[in-house]
Amino acid sequence: MTKPQILAVLALTLVPLTAMAAPQFYNTIDGSPLNFDDAMEEGRDTEAVKHFLDTGENIYVEDPAALKEGEELFAGMCSGCHGHYGEGKIGPGLNDSYWTYPSNENDVGLFSTLFGGATGQMGPMTGSLTMDEMLKTMAWVRHLYTGDPKDAVWLTKDQQARFKPFAPPVHAAKDPDPS
Repeated sequence: MTKPQILAVLALTLVPLTAMAAPQFYNTIDGSPLNFDDAMEEGRDTEAVKHFLDTGENIYVEDPAALKEGEELFAGMCSGCHGHYGEGKIGPGLNDSYWTYPSNENDVGLFSTLFGGATGQMGPMTGSLTMDEMLKTMAWVRHLYTGDPKDAVWLTKDQQARFKPFAPPVHAAKDPDPS
């Protein structure tokens, strides 16, 4: 075998290994590796968490069964700062294409921010949410997206084709004197 042939074989051999490499998780603020030993024992070994840690793909995204729990978790843990529909309050908005931390555009980055915390009042969620609950909360945050689905890099191509941007429910104003 010639040197170019050997290099070609090596390159073809390494491509699948690179594509299959598990994602790396780093603290959003200081870049240090996250230590998953800090996570609660409960919710570490679900199919969704195992898949996510291996691939960086959150299988709860657009899963109706997970969205209900994700909505409840978001309402209790996140909406006070980020708004009921992720529109932002004292914390940044989460329902559009702008990310305070650009790494949050993908699910590995968003998970890293939830797990390890961020600046301001956004502390680590490791003592408040299980890893599985973090994934469900993230699925709800992704569901709240109001932008163009083609810009939603966390969605698969099939999900992008079916995704309808979130529209908050409109509550009719009640007229106290209908006469």
